[in-house]
Amino acid sequence: MSDPEPGIGTASGSTETAGGSEADARTRILGAGAYVPSAGLPREAVVDAWGRSRARGVDAVAVPAPDEDALTMGVAAAERALSAAGIDAGDLAGLAFATTTPPLAEEDLLPRLGAALGVPADARTHYVGRSTRAGTRALRAARDAGAVPALVVAADAPPAAPNSPEGHAAGAGAAAVVLGPGSGHGARLAGDAEAAADYPGTRFRRVGREETEGLGVTTYDRAAFTRPIRAAVDLLGDEADGPAPSEAAALAMTAPDGDLPARAARAVGLDADAVSTPVETLGDTGAAGPLLGLAAALREGATPTLVVGWGSGAGADAVVVDGLAPVEGDLDTDRELSYPAALRRRGEITGDEPPAGGGAAVSVPTWRRSQPARYGLLAGRCPDCGALAFPPEGACPDCHGLVSYESVRLPTEGVIETVTGVSPGGAPPEFARQAERGGDYAVAIVRFERDGAAASVPLQVTDADPDAVEAGDPVRAVFRRIYEQEGVVRYGRKALLASEDR
Repeated sequence: MSDPEPGIGTASGSTETAGGSEADARTRILGAGAYVPSAGLPREAVVDAWGRSRARGVDAVAVPAPDEDALTMGVAAAERALSAAGIDAGDLAGLAFATTTPPLAEEDLLPRLGAALGVPADARTHYVGRSTRAGTRALRAARDAGAVPALVVAADAPPAAPNSPEGHAAGAGAAAVVLGPGSGHGARLAGDAEAAADYPGTRFRRVGREETEGLGVTTYDRAAFTRPIRAAVDLLGDEADGPAPSEAAALAMTAPDGDLPARAARAVGLDADAVSTPVETLGDTGAAGPLLGLAAALREGATPTLVVGWGSGAGADAVVVDGLAPVEGDLDTDRELSYPAALRRRGEITGDEPPAGGGAAVSVPTWRRSQPARYGLLAGRCPDCGALAFPPEGACPDCHGLVSYESVRLPTEGVIETVTGVSPGGAPPEFARQAERGGDYAVAIVRFERDGAAASVPLQVTDADPDAVEAGDPVRAVFRRIYEQEGVVRYGRKALLASEDR
């Protein structure tokens, strides 16, 4: 290892390990998916608001919609990765999820992620959080488990104080990869290593707080970032069963801003232009950064790719990915927000608590019974006349018979039949907070067709100006937050205009 330092060498208490080539040889990336929110906040808007931007090397940041969070973004990326790999979620043997920004501080997200995707209940699962290193740790955990095919998902939207370096860089995004057997097509995991050293205070979130912060000691922060990364890459160079890290055509890594990754690239002997994580246009995507960078490198045909996950504290993982795999999903936002609109969308500026009473108080047990329909658009086919019923309960909508329905999953593509707009003042209480952050929204009856029959499903139209939504518009059903009640987030499908589908 080059340039040993106190806190880096094993004698001072740091840890270093390398992954065995036997495990790597059994695993390949069969496909990847990426998801980023549709709206972004340009640097110029931040400068206009604060007089400067404190995020080095960041030209814009992605801002999630009011009904988006780490889980919904992860589902979107996962669906694209499965499509790219040609794998059905029902065939998965493993599922891993990584985030530093879960919707709840304590709750296992994997059952919801699996239910939204249709993953078998007996799949081997791994959840990794509390560090931006989580994405690469989830990748390595799924690889080491040996249960393939496996899906690895990383999604994040790090929060921070608006006028702070972390706040000016705060972005959002998600990426996922499907791991499969070592033989055949795909990109091979050709070795990995990790290194850790005690560097407290570079980036942290206090207990009971929502905002990420740091002490802002520039020289110290740079050392805490580059030295563990260099140590892990040096060790990987000794152990990799394939291309050496110095041969990498791309560097996919954690990117708190645009400056630190460039410094880390030079520290490991690569050009700063090799960094593939789109921090300049998306901002700090936390634990999702390395996999988003990998998706970008695979799309550009860059191989091999050195994938590096860094977590404050500080530690680093380094993985060499050799070869290419198909990728689905855009890596750019497509419209700009004003600074007040971005703060409103993030929930930084909101009014009082939503009004009490008058809402649909649906208990969690009742909601759970409807999850197959809400999550997977599960309808019922009448055995007598072949009509579709959604939800699959009650009398047949066509022949009016009381029948036992055959379960049928509707396609995600449909067409709007009718639509109406809802203003924040007219929203039911449970939707008031979302309406306050996102403004007016549309509710539509969407027609989904399956095998010559059709079902009409009421869905909220997400991420669209209600005045621009019309009958006849094609849409796709996407997984989003519906509302929060009794502290529990209710999720389900909403309609996204096909013109906005990225």
